[in-house]
Amino acid sequence: MTPGTHASPEERPARRRRTAWRVGTPAVALLCGSLFVISAVNSHGTDLRPGRYTDLATLAGSERDAYQKLEAQVASLQKQVTTLTNAVPDADVEKAQERAGRLKSPAGLMPVSGTGLTITLSDAPRDLIDKTTGDPNLMVVHQQDIQAVVNALWSGGATAVTIQGQRIISTTGIKCSGSTVQLQGVPYPQPYVIRAVGDQAALLDAISTSHYLQVYQSQAANPAIGVGWRLSADTVVRAPAYRGLLDLSYAKPLSDS
Repeated sequence: MTPGTHASPEERPARRRRTAWRVGTPAVALLCGSLFVISAVNSHGTDLRPGRYTDLATLAGSERDAYQKLEAQVASLQKQVTTLTNAVPDADVEKAQERAGRLKSPAGLMPVSGTGLTITLSDAPRDLIDKTTGDPNLMVVHQQDIQAVVNALWSGGATAVTIQGQRIISTTGIKCSGSTVQLQGVPYPQPYVIRAVGDQAALLDAISTSHYLQVYQSQAANPAIGVGWRLSADTVVRAPAYRGLLDLSYAKPLSDS
């Protein structure tokens, strides 16, 4: 076909297909590139479809590592805030800092060490749980078991308590999540190690007089249940300072209007 002549009916469909291919191919490439960019931004450099965790300990460890990274960021930001606050030559600011400093220790924001107790709670052995004809719930550690130990230690005058090495403060929540227990939103698998700093005699007395823990210990001594209980008196127990978030969330009354 020479210039200026019209395409035949047979040539026109082929020409349209070539035009559509030339236009469509760049459009598809541009769309794919856009999707790659969006995925990279949303993932923040992580895998959007990570492989499945093969065990609970791996999952808990991964969540704990992520939490510790966030903790480090919080500590760095808090240090910057403190540095900037100290640079402000204001009498009211200095008085507020003095009051806050006096409250750090009772609030759990300072490390504590001294004599104390270590109590470890654990599930019964897996083979015992699998072949039991009784209630399997009696053979695993629940959040109320951990709370009962912590409450007894507080009533015994503990100056600091930790669970899995995490400092427990007044806003700490202990929550069951499947086969793990969450502390400050981080899952931890059993065994659960609870440590307290304080007078050993007073702490032991509080443990021995707790009706809930008396029942738990009797179940631990029962070979058919076999839930774990181990207690030791330690010359030195170290409780690190609480390093989690300090902002409080609370309900507010609705407006009358």
